[in-house]
Amino acid sequence: LAEREQRVVIAAATDFGTILAQRRVSQPSVILFRLPTSRRSDQRLRILLANLPTLEPHLAQGSIVVFSEGRLRVRSLPIGS
Repeated sequence: LAEREQRVVIAAATDFGTILAQRRVSQPSVILFRLPTSRRSDQRLRILLANLPTLEPHLAQGSIVVFSEGRLRVRSLPIGS
C-alpha cells in the first residue's frame, strides 16, 4: 500500500529495511528510528521535522533513512544496485 500510494514508512523496527533490501525495490522509502526508547514521540517528531527539508529529495527517489543517537544515515534504494 505504501508503495502504491507513494508514501514513506516510519518505523522503529528494522524489518522494513531488510524487506526492501531483499526485494531490491526502490519504493517505498523508510525512515527508521534507532533511538533509545526513552525518547518520546514528540522528540522523535522534532528530530524528523528538523531534518525533513534535507531528506525530502532522498525520500522522493527512494531511500532508507536511519536516525540513531547523534547520527543520520541515508541509503539509496534499491540496496545493492
